Amino acid sequence: MKITLVRHGETEENYEGKILGRKNVLLNETGRRQALRLKNNLSALHYDLCFTSPFIRCFETALVAVGDRVEIIRDDRIQERDMGELEGRPVEEYNAFQFWNYDKNRSDYGVEPVQDILERCEDFLNEIKEKYPDKSILIVTHSGTYRALRHLIKKDPLKGNLLDGKIPNGSYEEFEI
Repeated sequence: MKITLVRHGETEENYEGKILGRKNVLLNETGRRQALRLKNNLSALHYDLCFTSPFIRCFETALVAVGDRVEIIRDDRIQERDMGELEGRPVEEYNAFQFWNYDKNRSDYGVEPVQDILERCEDFLNEIKEKYPDKSILIVTHSGTYRALRHLIKKDPLKGNLLDGKIPNGSYEEFEI
């Protein structure tokens, strides 16, 4: 099975440095250009299915990138992390190391615990591996769920700090599993 993970294109909230969880917002102009760049980068690749978060920024990215050639299926399990009271606040107010520590599993300010994100992403991955074992799957999601899915696909140890670098808007990675 081949899986390609994609982070949605940029939004105004991303550009302004605001914490963006489950607020349903559109791509900005840069995000639309990133989606077109994805279309060009992925055009030579075959996909059997595309799964996307139910949020418009992911669906819009998927629609531009592959919507003319593959079915797009929305799945709630790959929606962004619930950022609780931190939604819309400046990113400087978010201690990512604290909220991405598997052992601490913090839910301060109503932020969805990291273990919960990993659990729903693992459920999603297990289902697609069972249903589509020989398929090529594109997954368009958010930085938080992208990070969780990547840890699960790579079978990284789930302990301590799971924060491993930035995932830029419009970026993608391919995996064979």
